[in-house]
Amino acid sequence: LCPCFIYGAYVFLPFDAPLLPPVSPRLVYTLRCAAFATFPIVLGMIVSGISRLCSSALEPFGELQREVEIHRTYVSQSVHLFILYFFNMAVLATYLPQEVLKLIPLLTGLFAISRLIYWLSYAIGRSFRAFGFSMTFLPLLAMLLWNLYSMFVVEPENLLA
Repeated sequence: LCPCFIYGAYVFLPFDAPLLPPVSPRLVYTLRCAAFATFPIVLGMIVSGISRLCSSALEPFGELQREVEIHRTYVSQSVHLFILYFFNMAVLATYLPQEVLKLIPLLTGLFAISRLIYWLSYAIGRSFRAFGFSMTFLPLLAMLLWNLYSMFVVEPENLLA
């Protein structure tokens, strides 16, 4: 489903990436796009704080209730995946040709939407969360494989340059 979403958005959304020939503006562009991917994490932190505040637990640092645990786990996993996403996106931005640089904001949007889907499905039940997780993890895995391919096969002479 992820390749279909990305391809459909790439073809039908009416925007283009700005002209960014050197590497440093591409990294700044990626950093700015990645700021939007933190929205689900910040939202999860807010909801986690509110659920902890409204919790009826007698011990504030004791065992957490399910409602509090869901949000805390979501935020923790989202932060870990965001770190992996951001580093892969930064490397990807250096290897992408200019005409497909439009993928950077599209992958950012996919990450944010898939984390929100994961959060919703995780709150419904633990057995439903595989769809949201796979929408986050499989594009991340594809980016990692493309980055490794680009580093070792396409441009091995520039690996450490």
